[in-house]
Amino acid sequence: MAKILIVDDAAFMRKVIRDTLSKSGYTELYEAVDGADAVEKYGEISPDLVLMDITMPNMDGLEALKAIRAKDSNANVVMCSAMGQEAMVMEAVQAGIKDFIVKPFKSDRLLKAVTSIVGNP
Repeated sequence: MAKILIVDDAAFMRKVIRDTLSKSGYTELYEAVDGADAVEKYGEISPDLVLMDITMPNMDGLEALKAIRAKDSNANVVMCSAMGQEAMVMEAVQAGIKDFIVKPFKSDRLLKAVTSIVGNP
């Protein structure tokens, strides 16, 4: 069973993602409220996939991505952000993300990204 870490400073977004994944059969779901929390939890639970927002307080998603990839160069990270700014997306791609999902997203787009990386639940 794949462990998935959901990282977003907005509680409602974490709930939307959690609900979408749990309805599809994913059960090992964890949450982090910002980038610093994500880096800490990544070390604790070693998730198979991280779904991470870019714009967050304390440590943004790009900083957290780089910190996680420094710990684990094989980390599977998908960025989820309303900010479709090309520079940020390109920086995230260069830092090793597996996919980029623009918010608001349809649940099938989220599931497609998740299943392509960790498979079906």
